Amino acid sequence: MNILLLGSGGREHALAWKLAQSPTIGQFYALPGNPGIAEFADVVEGIPLSAHDTIVKWCQEHTIDLVVVGPEAPLVAGLVDRLAAAGILAFGPTAAAARLEGSKLFTKELCKANDIPTAAFGRFTSTAEAAAYIRGQGAPIVVKADGLMAGKGVVVALTVEEAVDAVEQVFAGGGTEVLIEEFMEGEEASLFALVDGETVVAFGSAQDHKRAYDGDLGPNTGGMGAYSPAPVLTPELERRAIEEILIPTARAMAKAGTPYRGVLYAGLMLTTSGPKLVEYNCRFGDPECQVLMPRFAGDLVEVLHATAAGRLAEVTPQWSPVSAMTVVYASRGYPGPHQIGSPIGGLGEASALEGVTVFQAGTRMKGGTLVSNGGRVLNVTATGTTLADARSRAYAAIARIDWPDGFFRSDIGWRALGTAD
Repeated sequence: MNILLLGSGGREHALAWKLAQSPTIGQFYALPGNPGIAEFADVVEGIPLSAHDTIVKWCQEHTIDLVVVGPEAPLVAGLVDRLAAAGILAFGPTAAAARLEGSKLFTKELCKANDIPTAAFGRFTSTAEAAAYIRGQGAPIVVKADGLMAGKGVVVALTVEEAVDAVEQVFAGGGTEVLIEEFMEGEEASLFALVDGETVVAFGSAQDHKRAYDGDLGPNTGGMGAYSPAPVLTPELERRAIEEILIPTARAMAKAGTPYRGVLYAGLMLTTSGPKLVEYNCRFGDPECQVLMPRFAGDLVEVLHATAAGRLAEVTPQWSPVSAMTVVYASRGYPGPHQIGSPIGGLGEASALEGVTVFQAGTRMKGGTLVSNGGRVLNVTATGTTLADARSRAYAAIARIDWPDGFFRSDIGWRALGTAD
């Protein structure tokens, strides 16, 4: 089976690593890829992800059997629709279904209409209306910008003034509508599921770390590390989340004539009254994908193809009993201004450790040397019989990497392991 993988980050490197292990894979391509992905797939250069017609033509010329879309932007922009119109199978939702991530307001209204547990909310088109609502509700309170924000469009405001300022920032940045939510008490966890219409199959859990620095301090990021499975998401809580949140969502989307096909990533808040939806993503998380793939023991090509083709009921995902952890090695200054182009060494030595895989996120080759090319640059990933074992291996691997311009959190996994040191 000829596969085209779209994307260039650590998520896509993890997908490429697992897809390449399938005995059914034929020609394997990646667009645009990165140096890590290039170890497994032929990299296609010169075509931007936004060039949908060009991608479709390229797929036709290369007899592609399945396109795996990694990032969210092409999904929300309708790439899967364009591929489908040309008779090309793709793993990922249509633009109408991808609104679950593309519009937080769409998702909140869907939850409200279908009694799906989530935070109470209000939606506003002016600062004055939003500020009045905030003052009536009090703090802490959550302010969200609508649309794709790369995991950074959320402010958990501890004071009314901070919340009003966040609203002003949304409108000053060109936003036309803002979402104000109640602050939910509890612990967050991520639950993944494959969906092919109304069939929903659980596909692993994880917890990530959004803040830049140890102790969950500093600015929000796209994620500084993750581990899987998430012990806090017990089998009973996972069952409830599937039955009370994901299945009703899939049914509502199908009933509306916009059936969801692909991976559905539910960010959950585990409250005293049960799991509640924080938000949906319409693709594998990053860096959560980097801890799911090492634990997945099945044929990823088979499972993704079955999902895209509406045959999800025919497959049963297989999982290894190991735990996995990934630690993000980021450019100093991230998520703010940071330099790129600094040389990185020691990946071979790090990857030689048992159970360790280093996924590349923001890298490129320059004169035969691997250099940084983004904010989040490496995902140092390890598996172990326990989470503590995986953590020990991941940080031992980091110690072998030579990259003075990078930084990382030293406390990934502290919630599950009960320590922040």
